[in-house]
Amino acid sequence: MNYSPLLISLKAAIISTAINFFLGIYSAFLVSRTKKLKGIMDGILTLPLVLPPTVVGFFLLILLGKNSIIGRTLLRFNTSIMFSQAATIISATVVSFPLMYRTARGAFEQLDKDIINVARTLGLSEHKIFRKIILPNSFSNIMAGTILTFARSLGEFGATIMIAGNIPGKTQTMSVVIYSAVQAGNRHLAYNWVILMASISLVIMILMNKFETNKTYNMGKGGNQHSLCKYEKKTR
Repeated sequence: MNYSPLLISLKAAIISTAINFFLGIYSAFLVSRTKKLKGIMDGILTLPLVLPPTVVGFFLLILLGKNSIIGRTLLRFNTSIMFSQAATIISATVVSFPLMYRTARGAFEQLDKDIINVARTLGLSEHKIFRKIILPNSFSNIMAGTILTFARSLGEFGATIMIAGNIPGKTQTMSVVIYSAVQAGNRHLAYNWVILMASISLVIMILMNKFETNKTYNMGKGGNQHSLCKYEKKTR
């Protein structure tokens, strides 16, 4: 059994999750603090979540294809994103981004605003409030979003097949190899990859449930107040 689809999928999922971790948290924080055009910004950032993956792949094809501005610019340097491992990373990043963004934004907006206002009266800058109050109290939600983002990236198919193709050893991910095996009538190979993906998904769900349990436990202990009290003790 050739394990290159597993390695390609893991590489795309890890890199896209790392990108979305920072990009999703930053975007969620900006949108949660925005008052004007908030609905439009949120709709645009969430769009890949509601669109079929093949439609997302089509938009990426238009944006990154050889006839696009980006594509023509890259061709001048004898480089192309299409049908490369970079394409698998880009498709996984775009499709999974809304999960990280929506989870982080929901966590930020659920925080008690009075706690943040009290932190401001204590002289904390907005940067310190974000780092010492908002992030610690949103940790469980953010980690759950990170796990979901990784799972979505790992199983991405529609956009990947559109812009990365099905090149064995290069762009053939686990989802793509399952599709190819079924098309070729190789049920044994398809079963092997399905069992592997199902096992990975089960582990991911167990991890997510663990963070959900920790979130409930921390809320029961009064997470927001706990973080603020810790800072007050340090300033005394």
